[in-house]
Amino acid sequence: MAEAVPHIEVKLRHHGLRPTRQRVALGDLLFAKGDRHLTVEELHEEAILAGVPVSLATVYNTLHQFTEAGLIRVLAVEGAKTYFDTNTSDHHHFFVEGRNEVLDVPVTQLQIGNLPEPPEGMEIAHVDVVIRLREKRS
Repeated sequence: MAEAVPHIEVKLRHHGLRPTRQRVALGDLLFAKGDRHLTVEELHEEAILAGVPVSLATVYNTLHQFTEAGLIRVLAVEGAKTYFDTNTSDHHHFFVEGRNEVLDVPVTQLQIGNLPEPPEGMEIAHVDVVIRLREKRS
């Protein structure tokens, strides 16, 4: 974990965040495994297992700070369940019902067109498509 810390510190500073011990530790866990979709609870569990002493509230606040800074994006797919996506590029998702698993849709497999004109004074920021999947029934 120590090798990733300088990279995380630079990334945090680049996005206007002070690299506190907890932000660095959570950022290291969050970004060490490539593109991921995690809930607050999942990252909190990873932190505890890794020996990072943080509360659930700290994880929640840190993820929202990372979102506001543009490091991650929020993906709401299941009512009260929110996922945080480390891939901030424009892309869409599969959601596997029953497994609560989020997967990226390959960018070449879905094209969005014919979007409506936004109301005056507004612009489209993102288009998030969530395609829900389930196991085939026989």
